Amino acid sequence: MVFTVIGFAVLFGSVIGGYVLEGGSLLTLNQPLELLIIGGAAIGSVVIGTPGKVLGPFFKGVMHALMSSGMTKAEYQELFQLLYETFSVMRKNGDMAVEKDADEPNSSPIFSKYKVFLHNHAAVNMLCDTLRLIVSGSANPQEIERLLDEDLATFEEEQHRPVALVTKVGDALPALGIVAAVLGIIIAMGSLDAGPSVLGHKVGAALVGTFLGVLLSYGIIQPVAAKMEMLGQDEKKYLECIKIGILAYLHGAAPIIAVEYARRITFSGERPSASELEQSCKSGAQAAA
Repeated sequence: MVFTVIGFAVLFGSVIGGYVLEGGSLLTLNQPLELLIIGGAAIGSVVIGTPGKVLGPFFKGVMHALMSSGMTKAEYQELFQLLYETFSVMRKNGDMAVEKDADEPNSSPIFSKYKVFLHNHAAVNMLCDTLRLIVSGSANPQEIERLLDEDLATFEEEQHRPVALVTKVGDALPALGIVAAVLGIIIAMGSLDAGPSVLGHKVGAALVGTFLGVLLSYGIIQPVAAKMEMLGQDEKKYLECIKIGILAYLHGAAPIIAVEYARRITFSGERPSASELEQSCKSGAQAAA
């Protein structure tokens, strides 16, 4: 959130500040009706061209991109503690020991301690659905791996749809700015007999439409789409950690080694060190005991 605010401040400070320093008038840029035309047309085109079931994720994704900074090391440490504790219980007491945890994660004595994880519905569904398969013994590790791959592929497709929509809106904004500018020129042509000062003001107001379309597209919407894509990659990596940890455990790795497999695929900026992982897992195990 802080970096988003800083980015907006730098963006508008540079553009508006440079304009004012060159002698431009802020009153000329104050054209709310041009913004109404561009913004309304953009929103209308989104509603026309988007299924209702995608509109919710679209607006949610935009807000998430503006507010979030992505996954943190603490969130990954929490996930690794959860995986370690889950695998340890399964190793010690058998796979059936986590049956109720998988069926009711919110009331699970294991999962209920990990609040961030419980708010990640995709992660909860992936882990719990897979644990149910392990408990039932109805799938072998190879089948579980293929199912996890399908989960990840579907998640990636769902994440891409709002990103693609935001990108298309960004691509359309310069053209919508031209629409606003053309409408302004039409109005200006109707005032040819009003004198140069009035005509100049109306032409300037029309050109603000083009300016706003380009600025909104390349200064705001396209960067938001890029951030949505990167945040989606962050969330997919979080799910991949669950997949790798489960598969390592199913292939016979000890709980701490299974979690180490998951740690190794984490992006370097969020990856806890091996000692941090060991310490957090030990502290989690002591708290569970």
